[in-house]
Amino acid sequence: MSKLLSMAFVIFIQIYWYKVSRKPDADWEQLWNRIGVRFRKTSFELEGLLIKLGQLLSIRADLLPNGFIRQIQDLTDRVPPSEWDEMEGILKAEWGGPLGHSLLSIDEKAIASASIGEVYKGILKDGRPVAIKVQRPNIQSIIKTDFRTLSMIIWFAHHFIPMPKGFINLKVLFKELKEVIERELDFSQEKNNLLFFQERFKDEDGVKIPNVYSEMCTSKVLVMEWVDGIKLTDEERVSQLKVKQGELAERLLEVFLPQWLEPGMFHADPHSGNVLVSKEGKIVLLDFGMVGEVSKKDATYFQALIEGLLSKNYPKAVESLTHLGFLLPEADSRTMERLLAELLSFQPEQLKEIDLIALKLELNDMIQALPIQVPTRFVFLGRSFITIEGILRNLASEDELINVIKPAFRNWLTKQGNNKWSFIWFWLQSQPLFKTVHSFTEFLKLPQQLVDIKEIEQRRYFQFCIFENYKKQLFQFTLLGFLGIGTGIYTSHQLILHISVGVSVVSSSGFLFYSYKLKKWMKYMHEKRRV
Repeated sequence: MSKLLSMAFVIFIQIYWYKVSRKPDADWEQLWNRIGVRFRKTSFELEGLLIKLGQLLSIRADLLPNGFIRQIQDLTDRVPPSEWDEMEGILKAEWGGPLGHSLLSIDEKAIASASIGEVYKGILKDGRPVAIKVQRPNIQSIIKTDFRTLSMIIWFAHHFIPMPKGFINLKVLFKELKEVIERELDFSQEKNNLLFFQERFKDEDGVKIPNVYSEMCTSKVLVMEWVDGIKLTDEERVSQLKVKQGELAERLLEVFLPQWLEPGMFHADPHSGNVLVSKEGKIVLLDFGMVGEVSKKDATYFQALIEGLLSKNYPKAVESLTHLGFLLPEADSRTMERLLAELLSFQPEQLKEIDLIALKLELNDMIQALPIQVPTRFVFLGRSFITIEGILRNLASEDELINVIKPAFRNWLTKQGNNKWSFIWFWLQSQPLFKTVHSFTEFLKLPQQLVDIKEIEQRRYFQFCIFENYKKQLFQFTLLGFLGIGTGIYTSHQLILHISVGVSVVSSSGFLFYSYKLKKWMKYMHEKRRV
């Protein structure tokens, strides 16, 4: 706890010092690079929750500087296994007796070890091999301490740190992380997730989900069918399979595309250790502890977004992005439409002439400059997407990737049934005649809408600035008062001590009052500005 708190407060002080001293942008990038190095080092030292937090932050290029993202983008669990005696004790307690009652044998060396659980290979009485996932000793209390510490840091950051891009709700992000990790700590929930995915892919020949032995499972132990597979990042072994890498990439996309675009749960942690390929070329999915869920409403808008982009109906695509919460209220829809049109005007042959790494960094900078933000509820979806994107790029070259995406997406569209009619409707809307009529009617309403929106936004922003400035000034007076109290005690000067106590009490009371006023004012802001 002390190491995590000290790291956080050093980072806060560095950010404040940069803001006060008004250093150039180059120093800002270097500062975040140093912060990233320190976060990375501390993550590997403390393991557990901090690594998972880093994995989530690494996909927030819309909020965090590139220097920080570069340092943490490949954070993975590197946790040494526990002593076998401790793990054996947990198994005995959960199964209510010696291991010999349930197993023929078990390897005492863990084949995988992460921050929450470890996996061992065992043999059932009937000779079937199984994978036994066991919760690490004392992990419940460790995670509880981590969350308590993280809640302190987030409270401080929420109240005192200048956050990028306006209104970032750290409390919502913390709540989301806590819910996911708490579900991951309950192996009974993971068993239910596994059964859900089994049912979802029961008719798919190209997907393998391990069977689960429910009678041997508890909240701390999960027993599954042992499935042999090859990591998709193991180029040498993958190249020896009969299935071509491009076909594997297409199968992988066909497995995850429905998870991202249809209502229901999706695999939120599909790293190379959890997504394998069998010798027959089947995609093997493992570890369903960390999952997310796409609501029916979000799935509808995601599909509308895809259809809008395909039909080049950019107004509809921007409208879908707005409903999903990716665009802040101040975003100009016309500008966003033109930007989408430019981004999607690239031809496949042009990609050969582009430095893709430089393009990606440029896009990150552009995203930070635009009124765009990834809503908190899509953090885990983004993590799933970016992880699979990395695996796909390992399987297929840039040229091949486009040829992989097209058939996979076409197959998914074919399975959508009635949605094809909505696709035709979107196509009709994109035609010149419809767009002319639509634009004319919208044009008649536009002047009054712009006046109303501008007036409301100006009033809200003016009120916010007043509250925020008072709050910052009172916080500075509170710090000054505490410094005076320390000076008064050290010098035994009663007048300084009394004045400082008075300043501290008055300014801290004022700070709490304006914090309350600011919080109350935020309720009247547009929902997307608060997320």
